[in-house]
Amino acid sequence: MDIMRGLAKTGTSIIFITHKLREVQQVSNRITVIRQGKVVASPSPKSSASELASLMVGREVDLNVTRKPVKVGAETLVIKDLTVLDDRQHQMVDGVSFTVRDGEVLAIAGVQGNGQTELAEAILGLRKIHSGSIEVAGRDLTKSTVREVLEAGLGYIPEDRKKDGLVGDFTIAENLMLDGSFGSPFSKGYQIDFATRDRIADELIEEFDIRTPSATTLAKQLSGGNQQKVVVARELSRELKVLVASQPTRGVDVGSIEFIHEQIIAARDAGKTVVIISTELDEVLALADRIAVMYRGKIVGIVDAKTTREKLGKMMAGIAA
Repeated sequence: MDIMRGLAKTGTSIIFITHKLREVQQVSNRITVIRQGKVVASPSPKSSASELASLMVGREVDLNVTRKPVKVGAETLVIKDLTVLDDRQHQMVDGVSFTVRDGEVLAIAGVQGNGQTELAEAILGLRKIHSGSIEVAGRDLTKSTVREVLEAGLGYIPEDRKKDGLVGDFTIAENLMLDGSFGSPFSKGYQIDFATRDRIADELIEEFDIRTPSATTLAKQLSGGNQQKVVVARELSRELKVLVASQPTRGVDVGSIEFIHEQIIAARDAGKTVVIISTELDEVLALADRIAVMYRGKIVGIVDAKTTREKLGKMMAGIAA
């Protein structure tokens, strides 16, 4: 932001394209809002975030996440002394321990590249654990396969939907059964029940407001926000004990952010255990009941969700709580 302001003062013209409203308000001299390929408004830089969001989406948007008081249950996800290496055998997760209870959202905050990605992959069985343990509802999943982890009741919204969340050349209906195609209700024995698959797809498209001509549309033809809704719909429509959501609203519009946040909180209110991994402090503060901050592979502190942005920022720079 300082670099952009400095360039502007020296006479450089800057076109800044973003959906992050806080940044728009910080640096803009003029604002143009584009929706569905057309210029729809030129609001004042002094406009509120809600006003800008409404113009971007075409309807009123509530940027404040409504949450009921937390009612925690049993400890469902238990991580003990977890150490994980990256592909170069560098230690990226260093002795991490935490627990998350039913009906609670634990947000893991931090600057990208401090071990959050490797932590999420280890929990889901996508990355081998060097040492430590992972338990879900008393079941040890430390050495489990990805399918065993999924069958144990874990859902996963990956940070890169195109690489890890979807098959672009598959239809929406096919993507919605990706991690459940090997059993009920999608298949019997070795035979896919296409009628049931298509019925479930139509129901989820309506429930999760996926904007598409039909369930036969290829996933790669959807907008980023609707692609993410497909991933969210697939994971939240399963019988879950734990939801791990990594960067759940990265690269999506404010309307989709509002919807996805509502769905995550609905899962929490239904008694699910939820872990959010996000580099966006606005998102962390909106969703979390507790916040764990990672720095260089370690958790430097676990704090209350009412902790100030300034304190969280210092923790993200490695200053312990």
